[in-house]
Amino acid sequence: MTMNSEAVAAALKGKNKVVLVHGNADLDALGSAFAVARCFPPAVIFAPAGLDRVAKMVAEKLCIPVLETCDLSTYELAVAVDTSSPDQFQNPAAVLPAGSVVIDHHTPTGRWEGMQVFCDETRVSCCEIIKDAADAAGIAIDRTAALALLGGMLTDSGHFQYADPALLREFADLLEKNRIGMDEAMQLVRAPMNMSERVAAMKAIGRSKFDRVGDMIVAVSSGSSFESASCRALLASGADVVFVGSQRENEFRVSGRATQEMVRRGIRLDALMGELSQETATDGGGHGGAAGMTGTGDTEAMLHMCMEKTMDAFRKIKAETEAQQAAGAAAPTVPLQ
Repeated sequence: MTMNSEAVAAALKGKNKVVLVHGNADLDALGSAFAVARCFPPAVIFAPAGLDRVAKMVAEKLCIPVLETCDLSTYELAVAVDTSSPDQFQNPAAVLPAGSVVIDHHTPTGRWEGMQVFCDETRVSCCEIIKDAADAAGIAIDRTAALALLGGMLTDSGHFQYADPALLREFADLLEKNRIGMDEAMQLVRAPMNMSERVAAMKAIGRSKFDRVGDMIVAVSSGSSFESASCRALLASGADVVFVGSQRENEFRVSGRATQEMVRRGIRLDALMGELSQETATDGGGHGGAAGMTGTGDTEAMLHMCMEKTMDAFRKIKAETEAQQAAGAAAPTVPLQ
């Protein structure tokens, strides 16, 4: 859908508000929340289940205050950013009151009943939506907020691997208006893998299982942490689609990644994991090339189902490709004049 930026701005203006981000929040979530707080004050940022490593690092660099506990009832308005369903807060204390504002860019899950929902799944990052809302309201984005937005755009586009022209235009506009060098934006999000991540990635490769259809490979693995780093390692090892899961008592979490080439060929992890979440009464969704699932259940069983659904998708792609090739071979040739 096309986002009405003026409507987003109107929903954010005024009122003492709290801005919530999903559990283990990434930089797109933090950057969006911080820009809302700076452009549409007064507001505080609440991370019900913490920030991921890169978001924590940027919060420290930019001195972004983030609450670890919060009483939502003390605020006039609650706003959720970059969060596709209530379950992603991963905290029973984070329950949005009716009429709260939800701003997101993931495939809609239909889980925000009774809320003011603004979702544009065509955008690569949620930060773009917040920037557009500020622009529509005629609000100048200060340099610190601009850096946070740039960081969110960078990380959610895989450092431009998955960027589209719209994101690149928004990114360039922030650089130009705030006189920010590209090196400064890149340095903001640069975080070398620490030893724990490296070990987790190596273990994930060692525990991995894979299968293939034609030239397409899907791999799955399990671990205890750093699912994103493990996904990157499996993709770098040669897989086209990967799923990495972790188990914490009765709760599981699965992260999925696909190469951009596989997305172009028809793989949609948001649809795959969204469908699986409906079948298993869990919570799942995301983007074509990056998605996740959480809920109560067994990680190994979920990984097996992810692999089977991906294999089915591979077979469909292979059949369609062979049909197209057969049709092309059967087409009559036109002699040169």
